[in-house]
Amino acid sequence: MSTEYLTVARPASVETEVKRSRFLCDVRRVESEDAARAVVEAARKRHWDARHHCSAFVLGPDGAVARSSDDGEPSGTAGAPMLEVLRGREVSDVVAVVTRWFGGVLLGAGGLVRAYGDAVRAGLDEAGVRRRVLMSRFDLAASHADAARWEAELRSRDVVVLGADYAERVVLHLAVPSASAADLGPLVASLTGGSAVLVPAGEEWGDA
Repeated sequence: MSTEYLTVARPASVETEVKRSRFLCDVRRVESEDAARAVVEAARKRHWDARHHCSAFVLGPDGAVARSSDDGEPSGTAGAPMLEVLRGREVSDVVAVVTRWFGGVLLGAGGLVRAYGDAVRAGLDEAGVRRRVLMSRFDLAASHADAARWEAELRSRDVVVLGADYAERVVLHLAVPSASAADLGPLVASLTGGSAVLVPAGEEWGDA
């Protein structure tokens, strides 16, 4: 399983024009098929006067879920090239919807493939990219006397301190990239003189 992947940094909407046909590409970050389809339906309702609302989306750290739709354009001329651009940019958890207003000039199959692909490229250029990293979480119990010092030392070594719970002892909630999680144990042992034990607390994805 991947421990990191790329997604889009922000929503984007970019319009291009080819032989008087207008192509509006909406790019959004999504986390499920339902969310991706909701973006498509929102575009359909918002731009009800357009003839086509073609789409493609890729989901999951490994891009395992991928769908596309030509929405009435000739088969293979819209959704497939849109998906190919998403795959080529290696982004996931993203949906692209291209709304087309026909300009009266037929573009032909090759022209449509280029137009839809270029629309998504423009949308992704505007959206930018952000890295997602699989983080391993740990809990670390400390005395009240040691907690602040340990926290400062851990932060200085790029360990993410998510927060702390204060009771009889202080429990620091830590996170590090899963790819380097094996290094945290020796670091904590060195920092605490071997007096503290890391307790695994699961994994989650976070923006880098």
